[in-house]
Amino acid sequence: MCTEKTLWEKAVEFHGHVCPGLAMGYRAACEAMERLAQERAEDDQIVAMVETDACGVDAIQVITGCTFGKGNLIFRDLGKQVFLFGVRGKDEGLRVAMKYGALKKFEPEGWSELRKKYFNGKTDEEEKKRFRTLHEQLAEKILTVPLEEIMETKRVTIELPPKAKIYETRQCYFCGEGVMEPRVRVREGKFACLECAIMVKRSK
Repeated sequence: MCTEKTLWEKAVEFHGHVCPGLAMGYRAACEAMERLAQERAEDDQIVAMVETDACGVDAIQVITGCTFGKGNLIFRDLGKQVFLFGVRGKDEGLRVAMKYGALKKFEPEGWSELRKKYFNGKTDEEEKKRFRTLHEQLAEKILTVPLEEIMETKRVTIELPPKAKIYETRQCYFCGEGVMEPRVRVREGKFACLECAIMVKRSK
């Protein structure tokens, strides 16, 4: 019998496994969609600006429909678990930020120590299994605790980036590959992609 997957199951399927980071992005995205009264974006009417490239962004893509390909997923490399959501045509958005240290009280016993060992490649098979179990337990906590215990949400005035543009493609003289026009540079009087332009600078 075929049953419809839940949004969480779809996020897990897309990401590949259950983890706390995915759960964070899921909670943030669901809150934004509810507060902004939106359905999943088929086009680019919803915009998500994320300040991390960690696991949670996968859940945000699944729930909101924001993607790099549609130009409505914007990555700001600030290293923070902060997510900003907006709707085109409106100047009010929602900012969702993880509260620093908020997850400490929900961490299963032994999770933090095993996490360090696991990501340093120092766990045996039994420890790996134990870590994955604890990892999923923490994710479950993030999914079920009251949102205000782990995240701060607030309405903000937002200026959304312009819609994605389609640019002409130029051929790099040096490698022969195509490159979008705004990224073209000039090297020795000829069109060069960024990689070929940088290579000549490094060789000098």
